[in-house]
Amino acid sequence: MTHHDHDATTLTAALELLTEHGFDGMASALQLLLDEAMKLERSAWLGAGPYERSPERRAYANGFKPKRVKSRLGELELSIPKVRGVPEGVEPFYPRALERGERSERALKLALAEMYVQGVSTRKVTEITAELCGLEISSTQVSRVAKLLDEELEAWRTRPLEAFRYLQLDARYEKVRHGGRVVSCALLFAVGIDDQGRRSILGVSVSLSEAEVHWREFLQGLQRRGLHGVTMIASDDHAGLKAALAATLPGVPWQRCQFHLQQNAQAFVPRVEQRQQVARDIRAVFNAPDQVEAERLLSKAVEAWRSSAPGLAAWMEANIPEGLAVFALPVAHRRRMRTTNLLERLSREIKRRTRVVTIFPNEASLLRLATALLAEASEEWETGRIYIRMDAD
Repeated sequence: MTHHDHDATTLTAALELLTEHGFDGMASALQLLLDEAMKLERSAWLGAGPYERSPERRAYANGFKPKRVKSRLGELELSIPKVRGVPEGVEPFYPRALERGERSERALKLALAEMYVQGVSTRKVTEITAELCGLEISSTQVSRVAKLLDEELEAWRTRPLEAFRYLQLDARYEKVRHGGRVVSCALLFAVGIDDQGRRSILGVSVSLSEAEVHWREFLQGLQRRGLHGVTMIASDDHAGLKAALAATLPGVPWQRCQFHLQQNAQAFVPRVEQRQQVARDIRAVFNAPDQVEAERLLSKAVEAWRSSAPGLAAWMEANIPEGLAVFALPVAHRRRMRTTNLLERLSREIKRRTRVVTIFPNEASLLRLATALLAEASEEWETGRIYIRMDAD
């Protein structure tokens, strides 16, 4: 049977399912069509059809691997085409239809595989590496597959940047084996919002701390790739960040996250019964209609607490003004830039995957998984909804 005949047979079968079962048959029809599309893609990748002799052939079909994939129509039981005899240096075949979300999956599995190879004792490792999609658990195989994935992720990490009006920065810590011991490494990442109001994740880096030199190198890397046009930066009060911003983006207003300021203030409240009133006072400052009124309410709150909680009053006077830069923005932009909630959600998604590994075998493994996750999130954002309506006042 020729490819054309087989295509027609598959299409006929899919149409029959839809005709007979209606919407209930959509999942089965999609399953048939995807299976056929993947087989056609494999033939194109191989340079030859089934049983076809061709000088352009670069490898051989090697059956199929069952895979369950969750979709909006329910769980699909697909047959993933496999190949053998792939020349060295050529990236293995994998259907493009299933690539979305696969980078982070590959990165997670590689992190676990590296742990296994290096003898890290983790209960989950054996369970998960047993399903590594044909990946042999050997140092040679891990290194080869890691190299292919790292090239893809490095290209994303070093891609050219352009103008971004707003910049948000964050860091989180993960456990990594370094120099024979387990240390906490800082994962730095940046999100930009362009003149159309769309979000993009601009970069990610792993370092041994949040020292000023590491933040400075990270920001300079963004600038070397073309980042420019930043009019405001939002972040929490990370160690070393303010000094790095002064060195790399001097004169750009910095907005300290209002949510974290509210949380930080509670450490200076001397009595439990005072906490709600302190929170209300700070919230009133942040919700003021303009900066003049915000500064008036802050002065009033500082004076009100100076006698009963002098430490709190001094802290408020020194720190709360760092959360007022957002008043320089149009009203419609303030809600998105007054906090780093966007980054907190991103950080939680990273944590959801990194906690499976627990302790990364090295910095490269952490960077690989984080980059894969962030690249996928960025691609979704860039084709999704507008985050800030830039034409709103």
